Amino acid sequence: MQNILNIVQIVVAILLIILILLQQKGAGLGAAFGGESTVYRTKRGAEKIIFITTIVLSVLFLLSALVSLFY
Repeated sequence: MQNILNIVQIVVAILLIILILLQQKGAGLGAAFGGESTVYRTKRGAEKIIFITTIVLSVLFLLSALVSLFY
């Protein structure tokens, strides 16, 4: 059981890293140095799917870490 939890955690972590790297840049530190303006815009299409999937995978990673801790 512990081996399965470790494999699930590794796979979820790799997918989470990939999704975080796929997200668009611009609203971070670059805006402080004159990068992009501070205009609010909504996420649409693939950007919204990547954002929601990132949240779901981060929750799954947290839950798998807690299960692994208590198991």
